[in-house]
Amino acid sequence: MDPNKPLALFYLTPRGRLVAEKLANYFPEAQVKKFNPNELARDWETAGALVFIMACGIVVRAIVPLIKSKKTDPAVLVIDEEGTSVISLLSGHLGGANELCREVAAILAAKPVITTASDVSGLPALDLWARENRLTFEPEALIPKVMTRYIQEKTLKVYLDFPVHLPRGFEEVKNPDAADLIVSYRLFPEKKALFARPKVLFLGLGLHEDARAEEIEGAVNEVFTQNGLSFASLAAVATVSKKAAVKGLSEFAQKYGLKLMGITPESLAKECARLGLANSFAANTSLGTPAVAEPAAMFAAGEKARLLIPKTKVAGLTLAVAAKETPFWGKLSIVGTGPGSLSEMTPLARKAIREAAYVVGYKCYLELIAPLLSGKETFTSGMTKEVERAQKAIELARKGAKVALVCGGDPGIYALAGLVFELLAEDGAPPDFEVQVIAGVSALNAGAARLGAPLTHDFAVISLSDRLTSWETIAKRLRAAAEADFVLVLYNPMSRTRKEPLKKAHRLLLNILPGKTPVGLARAISREGETILLTTLEKLLDHEIDMQTTIFIGNSESFCFGPWLITPRGYKGKRF
Repeated sequence: MDPNKPLALFYLTPRGRLVAEKLANYFPEAQVKKFNPNELARDWETAGALVFIMACGIVVRAIVPLIKSKKTDPAVLVIDEEGTSVISLLSGHLGGANELCREVAAILAAKPVITTASDVSGLPALDLWARENRLTFEPEALIPKVMTRYIQEKTLKVYLDFPVHLPRGFEEVKNPDAADLIVSYRLFPEKKALFARPKVLFLGLGLHEDARAEEIEGAVNEVFTQNGLSFASLAAVATVSKKAAVKGLSEFAQKYGLKLMGITPESLAKECARLGLANSFAANTSLGTPAVAEPAAMFAAGEKARLLIPKTKVAGLTLAVAAKETPFWGKLSIVGTGPGSLSEMTPLARKAIREAAYVVGYKCYLELIAPLLSGKETFTSGMTKEVERAQKAIELARKGAKVALVCGGDPGIYALAGLVFELLAEDGAPPDFEVQVIAGVSALNAGAARLGAPLTHDFAVISLSDRLTSWETIAKRLRAAAEADFVLVLYNPMSRTRKEPLKKAHRLLLNILPGKTPVGLARAISREGETILLTTLEKLLDHEIDMQTTIFIGNSESFCFGPWLITPRGYKGKRF
């Protein structure tokens, strides 16, 4: 499913509309529509996925005239009006219908119906893996043969001439003659096999104003063929900014879907100095840079690159090619999954997991989101293995994969976001993959909501875990916050082997705060066994408290009313 396009939800009856509206609550970009076959062609072009809540036959007859190619058709799902079954009907892999099917089924507590061969066999989808790693297959005529062997043998032998991560079911071999699939940007003229071409070659080009697209294409093909490189691995073409608007160059780039990069003379000059390139009098005089082709190729490819083809002159053009040594399109999403239930997980968090090929997390947290993980490669580890999980997620992203590192609650509150950035900072250079932190509903937010309004005024959040912070530091912060009359929120109060910190914190607070200070306990929020109760500071230890408990201790103005703990903000009686 294209994340930049909306989700269209179609219904025919009032019962179908109820299902559509329930789904719309989980997909903020969704559009709920009464089904009109006359308007379907427009939605087919503009929507990233179409979900029909009606009979399958109606949908099939309506979409048949619109189907063109699995590379361009949107994802299509069909749901019965009772919301008991969700069918992935079209564009299961490339369109994202299978992933969306699993997510929608999890939301509706329905049965996902997926019929694509690799999914039925429990194998990673070959075409989906290729898309995630920006690989292009050639020749396409061999894809069905390789896919059939893959499904039958439940493994795929892959020769890696370029580093990409291989999912479960793929076997790396050291000899290309033994491979079903070869990952390389190089040509193997003697080898008749299916190739996966990584988009990692960058063309630097010096050209004249009258250069035609056909001339450029011919020169590029000649240079690539002579040097044993696949044109399918070309990712971008770069030149000096003054020449980026040449009509022939724009037409060439557009024809092959290449990124066109215009680089300033100043940047090219710096790149020349870095590479120690010789000065071209002609280029320096007319363009303000010592050279164009080689520095443009290297600049476009980035820091971790090497020059494959030095400047070569063909038919009045100057060409150079640089290769990115490692994948650079990986993405690491550090995802907060909320307090526990899928209903309290944000749409953005679900989207990140839906788009990820690999999900890394603490076993308990992955179990809570299990309905969203079908068909994904997962890596789990236990408590105290946080560094291991963060390093694994970074490793996968460096290899070009889309990765979700899952944290309970919010990833920036006593979770792994800080650790990830610490590990990245050790390298001394920005990562060559995208990193995003996706906020989640923390126990702080969810617990406060269930208790009423305990955090309406200033509050301090303190973890009682002394595994990473000394008790002396914890006690200092507790004392300062209590004496300043903050509402206190205590995380990680007690585990099976760590009971003393809570007892010591209790004694410390009773020396500062009145014993009748109201306290709220929120345990196992949105999980089985959720418990919300009110007590007082002096009776705090009379109740069951564990690592799933968040403690809310009121300030001097906090009070209880019915089942709620309230901290006044000061609005009452004030006029602004």
